[in-house]
Amino acid sequence: MLNSQAVRKAGPEVDPLWLGMGKGEKDLFKPQILIDSTAGDSHPGSKHLSYVAEQVKNSVYASGATPAMYTVTDMCDGVATGHSGMSYSLVSREVIAGMVEIHAKASGFDGLVTLSTCDKAVPGHLMAIARLNIPSIHICGGSMAPGPAFITADTCYETNLRVSEGKMSSDEEWYYKRNACPSCGACQYMGTASTMQCLSEALGMSIPSNAVIPANSSMIMNIAYSAGEMVSEMVKNDIRPKDIMTKKAFENAIKVHAAIGGSTNAVLHIPAIAKELDINIGLMDFETYSKDVPLLTSLLTSGKWPTQFFWYAGGIPRIMLNLRDMLHLDIPTVTGRTVGENLDYLEKTGYFRRSEEYLRNYGLKPSDIIKDINNPEDNDSGVTILKGNLAPEGAVIKHCALNKNMYHFEGLARVFDNEESAETAIYSGDIKPGEVVVVRYVGKKAAGMPEMLKATDAICNKDELNNSCALITDGRFSGATRGPSVGYLLPEAAEGGPIAYLKDRDIIEIDVFKKSVNLVGIEGKKLPPEEIDLELLKRKDEIEIKTFKHKGVLRFLDM
Repeated sequence: MLNSQAVRKAGPEVDPLWLGMGKGEKDLFKPQILIDSTAGDSHPGSKHLSYVAEQVKNSVYASGATPAMYTVTDMCDGVATGHSGMSYSLVSREVIAGMVEIHAKASGFDGLVTLSTCDKAVPGHLMAIARLNIPSIHICGGSMAPGPAFITADTCYETNLRVSEGKMSSDEEWYYKRNACPSCGACQYMGTASTMQCLSEALGMSIPSNAVIPANSSMIMNIAYSAGEMVSEMVKNDIRPKDIMTKKAFENAIKVHAAIGGSTNAVLHIPAIAKELDINIGLMDFETYSKDVPLLTSLLTSGKWPTQFFWYAGGIPRIMLNLRDMLHLDIPTVTGRTVGENLDYLEKTGYFRRSEEYLRNYGLKPSDIIKDINNPEDNDSGVTILKGNLAPEGAVIKHCALNKNMYHFEGLARVFDNEESAETAIYSGDIKPGEVVVVRYVGKKAAGMPEMLKATDAICNKDELNNSCALITDGRFSGATRGPSVGYLLPEAAEGGPIAYLKDRDIIEIDVFKKSVNLVGIEGKKLPPEEIDLELLKRKDEIEIKTFKHKGVLRFLDM
């Protein structure tokens, strides 16, 4: 029996209540499909989704099922950056996942289509899909059109700094503000929003070619219509997320993440999605499965191309085609075809030809944007897992976003217990070349793991600090982060991790080649490892770990 029919049988009020919404009597007996989106006025990534959801609704009806549209909109990390609002970012993922679960369970839906675009909503929806394990498809909300000269909203961090330095007028700054976000969709770079869309497709949960599709296009509406048909077919055939999101699918996704130089936030979201399926994915799995995967593209903010150009070049299907000898091609997807069959189908139906001809409009070829595996953008993938006496359980650096002369760096620590004081020191000129900014007590349990985008952009946009200063933190980074930034240090300071015991003028060494991040000196003097270990033990007896108790929805952090 379908979930919805069991609910109707259990509750005499169900039929009159559903009829009270305008459903026809015949609609009650059909499979009930939940269409849950983040549509709302929260940001450009969600503004357009109500129209896309309507298209899914029409398709579900046409396919012989009954749709119901729900929404829980998401927050914008770009709006929340640099103030206390960022503490709500990671928690919002849990709330979104929880609300989709509530919507689906309370009414006994038989199938699910989620629609979202941005940082926490896409992983939140994928977590809910995994948790519910009813026939489901995720629709990615696509990407924003490129701004003139490929400027993005992230560019405005630099223009704001130039105004404060007296190097740019306010009128000139407004030019960038007016033109940075010319349409709906995810920001035009390979930040967390675009990364998670790409990984949804790589996992097999989104229709091939959906990730970072132009948001204001008929093509996304075609995807939406197909999704309505497919989810109805999945209900008939009882195809569930656990059939698709297998361990092999996660391995594929991690390899794709490496090849696109994806956001470091994937190390938070992919394990969380896998956990809902009782699949164990840890930090070191990113190192294991990324091994020998080259970087195949150069995308903003640290690279050259905006995400719509990446899509024009063939997007995730082109990446998977180029990686096909390294991927599991025999695993199923929401289309009913395997990964390999999807690639063959796209070839047969002219998808790759279309990408070539789109780029011809700009005098470009797909290989200008997405490289072949034998001629990659870089022989190494985009993200490295570091370990050492400052991160016994691991830390993450997006090394494709920094100059290679910074792959090994030593500097004197400047220690801050919150993001705001670090930002003030950077912007005021208090941070000098050769220093390492340490921002601690911003991990998940302490502050909800806010992003350090404002701090990292300040370092990268100051000529005297760019390529001569680093930042390490138990917080996290935006996918837009550039430069030598080491995040997600585990254990975090609030759990008594070594970062809690750092002091000003400690010497910190970051070594991408050795995949390490270590305390190597005290008071500006390098010491042998055994003396460093003794000093850390001594400090553990002397320094009291801060404790945190949160209020409101942030109480999730205390669990």
